[in-house]
Amino acid sequence: MTDATQPMLKARGLTKRYGRVTALDNCDFDLMPGEILAVIGDNGAGKSTLIKALSGAVRPDEGTVELDGKQVQFQSPLEAQDAGIATVYQTLALSPALSIVDNMFMGRELRAPGFAGTYLRKLDHGRMRTFAREKLNDLGLMTIQDIDQPVETLSGGQRQGVAVARAAAFGSKVIILDEPTAALGVKESRKVLDLIQDVRSRGVPIILISHNMPHVFEVADRIHVHRLGRRLCVIDPKSHSMSDAVALMTGAKQPEPEAA
Repeated sequence: MTDATQPMLKARGLTKRYGRVTALDNCDFDLMPGEILAVIGDNGAGKSTLIKALSGAVRPDEGTVELDGKQVQFQSPLEAQDAGIATVYQTLALSPALSIVDNMFMGRELRAPGFAGTYLRKLDHGRMRTFAREKLNDLGLMTIQDIDQPVETLSGGQRQGVAVARAAAFGSKVIILDEPTAALGVKESRKVLDLIQDVRSRGVPIILISHNMPHVFEVADRIHVHRLGRRLCVIDPKSHSMSDAVALMTGAKQPEPEAA
């Protein structure tokens, strides 16, 4: 059972160098159970490298990562996904021409029982449709009527919803969302923010990478400020303003000792 006082995902001393460039410089990270943790930082601060190191896309040169109290060393994003870290990138990694069901089960297809599934590799489309519909309904994505329709026919917010539903559907312990509202309008962004809070309410902690300060301050429980390849501080959005966050990000302001 997860200890609510211990981080669900924890990193200590992460360092990653690319030649003479140090992308991560002895970086620490903590994601607590059931929280939305926003990660903010200026361009080039090392946010992307941090997320890639946590999700198996990059192997750090130094440092440790722990998931649910156990040290892990991911060789690939698939290993991280199998361990329970699901990442939804800004590009969504959906196949537009395939249906919603096919996208949700890509790489995890269910085989039909018996000879047909085992030897002929026949898929169990009925079971996959039922499961996909349940998961979309669970997250309140009721506007998607036909789960066999191609993803390219969906709106931006609906596509983001499918990607998040896919991440949440397969027993994920942690979901990482990379700029989930970047390409969306006001109405679509609203739906995605509601979806993020809905996923959190089901007990799944979320790492939210975003440049949109109003969105960050609306949904985040804590804000990890990343600067010059490391965690500068973690702030509480209830006791800090957006101006404070930007000043910390850009180096115009230093963190208070207790915030560091």
